[in-house]
Amino acid sequence: MGQPVREYLLTLCVTAAVTYLLTGPVRKFAIAAGAMPEIRARDVHREPTPRLGGIAMFGGLCAGLLVASHLTNLKSVFENSNEPRALLSGAALIWILGVLDDKWGVDALVKLGGQMIAAGVMVLQGLTILWIPIPGVGTVSLTPMQGTLLTVALVVITINAVNFVDGLDGLASGMVCIAAAAFFMYAYRMWFGYGIEAAAPATLFSVVLMGMCLGFLPHNMHPARIFMGDSGSMLIGLVMAAGAVSVTGQVDPDLLNVKAGGLREATHAMVPVYIPLLLPLTVIAVPVADLILAIVRRTWKGQSPFAADRGHLHHRLLEIGHSHSRAVLIMYFWSALIAFGAVAYSANNASMWIVLGIVLLSAVGLVLLLLPRFTPRTPRWAEWMVPPRYRRAVPATAPAAPEDEGAVEPEEEREPVPAGINGATAIGDRSRFVEHRRAESHH
Repeated sequence: MGQPVREYLLTLCVTAAVTYLLTGPVRKFAIAAGAMPEIRARDVHREPTPRLGGIAMFGGLCAGLLVASHLTNLKSVFENSNEPRALLSGAALIWILGVLDDKWGVDALVKLGGQMIAAGVMVLQGLTILWIPIPGVGTVSLTPMQGTLLTVALVVITINAVNFVDGLDGLASGMVCIAAAAFFMYAYRMWFGYGIEAAAPATLFSVVLMGMCLGFLPHNMHPARIFMGDSGSMLIGLVMAAGAVSVTGQVDPDLLNVKAGGLREATHAMVPVYIPLLLPLTVIAVPVADLILAIVRRTWKGQSPFAADRGHLHHRLLEIGHSHSRAVLIMYFWSALIAFGAVAYSANNASMWIVLGIVLLSAVGLVLLLLPRFTPRTPRWAEWMVPPRYRRAVPATAPAAPEDEGAVEPEEEREPVPAGINGATAIGDRSRFVEHRRAESHH
């Protein structure tokens, strides 16, 4: 198992490095191309910021897949499955659509149609849901039409969930990176823990997705120097959906019964993916919740579900007093809690300690939400280990007295400043007094 881990780590590092190195030139290109839209009412940034960060992320995706295809263990994914090519085809289409939207703007219905076409291209190449394991019923095989519709719906929902949450610096890339890390742990366990080779593509997709987000995140943290734009948010949403579709629709539950040692053990192992539609909801539950709330809110107001507003969860965190960085960290916290909690529960759902830990961390998250102005302070002996904003304020010292306290400025050298003129006092603002005298002489 050591060799596969090293290959995954190499793929992760190459993807992150290529994305990071490409982002700087892409930023200069975006500025030269004029991909810097004006500030909108719903935006939280104050300066026009270039978009098109998805160009660098797509370059990282291609580099990661290229390197993986030449590694000893990972190249079997490309030899035994057509899913990597299906992912690359769909990613290219959604990326081109996003680039056009970042530069010139694309109608919401056109984007929705493009997302469905990209999902359909992946389905035609074999990346589709074949069956659904339903509790109490068993494995339900899907017809080609049912599998296509369910796959397209899952891809479109995930893409728009990630796109909707991309409202603060570093928010979407960080949350998707957390989700990808949790997803990798689950898929890796399915492949090497139970020996199910059908989980190999999903494991590779999650590693590449982590690299894309990690490479872009340093440029996108607050204050962001570049935004990923729709070319990036829709791209990482599609990669996440592809991994979910792969591990859900391709892993045979009956095979898992044999590998896990029985139906009960297999049921426990399949907890996060027992209902395929819930798999992406567990790893990106916060973005999907934001998406559902946005659709309900806008429909209730008689607006289009795709009409932008300032009612997203991250906007509400800012409104109740959280800083930009704190709002992002809180969203990170909840995403990690839900994603890793689901994975931990699937590994050992009989342990009460996991449930108690999730409940305790949820309580901590609620406290953080209710204390927007609380700033933790560290003991003075540990201040050198933390950023300056967490250090105690140093009391201001009194200004030093002049060497000769009795010395005063000669009376003839000091211009008198009478009190009551434009709010100036005898020791007040001299400039105001001079302007007042000039006005009087002019009259």
